[in-house]
Amino acid sequence: MSRALKNTLILSAIGVILILVITAVALTGRITLNDESTVGNTAGNLNNNGHFCEYDGRVYFANAYDNYSLYSMNPDETDIRKLHSGASSYINAGGDYLYYVSTGNKDTGGDNSFRGAYGIYRSKLNGKGATGMDRCHVAAMQLCGSYLYYDKIDTKTSISLEKIRIDKEDRQTVNPAALINPHCYVNGLIYYCGTGEDHYLYALNTATDTASVVWEGNLWNPVYADGYIYYMDVGNNYRLCRYSLYDDAAEVLTEERVDLFNVYGSYIYYQTNAETSPALKRMYLDGSSQEIVREGTYQNINITSQYVYFNTFDAPTPVYKTSTAGPVNVTTFDAGMQAALTETK
Repeated sequence: MSRALKNTLILSAIGVILILVITAVALTGRITLNDESTVGNTAGNLNNNGHFCEYDGRVYFANAYDNYSLYSMNPDETDIRKLHSGASSYINAGGDYLYYVSTGNKDTGGDNSFRGAYGIYRSKLNGKGATGMDRCHVAAMQLCGSYLYYDKIDTKTSISLEKIRIDKEDRQTVNPAALINPHCYVNGLIYYCGTGEDHYLYALNTATDTASVVWEGNLWNPVYADGYIYYMDVGNNYRLCRYSLYDDAAEVLTEERVDLFNVYGSYIYYQTNAETSPALKRMYLDGSSQEIVREGTYQNINITSQYVYFNTFDAPTPVYKTSTAGPVNVTTFDAGMQAALTETK
């Protein structure tokens, strides 16, 4: 074999190897798209700032004991790991990735500005490989199939509904001038309430990004569960009600004024707004068996398969918890506190 032929063969082999390496790298970095039915987190959790998200046997959470840094743990609060520093919210999970909003590190100068990284991020489930999706301030976010739908805050008075595919392609403005809460995503539809001339129940078809009126009610913060839309009745002192998508009928669950609520399994957890005796309560989905969880005013009601987490309205810690479906027994989230202390030593 001649020297020229040998050199040609060697160069050809090197070329083939380079092509294979480049192809392997490209395939390794490719983001696998999700099924349309993929939902990043429950609407109830996201309406409560999305501090907890349970997915595939792990709970991803913003640890209030560590400036809301991103952590993960088992549902029983074992094997806690820190994934990312900096305050996080609106945590979503689907496929091989986490999606979350980072607010960066809050400035202490008193002008409500933020320093450091902020915006929407995608990372692997172990927190590695964080990639910025959109550098902006966000008021709401949900993973709907292969797209993130989010309310983008452009100025103090301008909010638009945006979407971006999880591979960071195909970013679009869905609605340039409306506050559309995308948290309640079900089978290709985003249920939301009007915020302009009416508070009707609408459905946004994510295949076409077109909206239609479902019911001419007067509602706020819709949450879907088992054929019902649970909501706060704006016209009647924000009492908690539900609307049947099948029977086109509404029913009152409690006459008490409600500040916020969450739905999981067979229970609704809700914060009542009473002048003399406010309390976090729970009841069954049909409004029966109402009971007090803890007296006082609370927020950030996030629910996993094992625990309900919440904190007082005026302080991020301590974080309280009680069993999601078992007897009420309020304690503190000591595992989160201990994990934070270990990380900050």
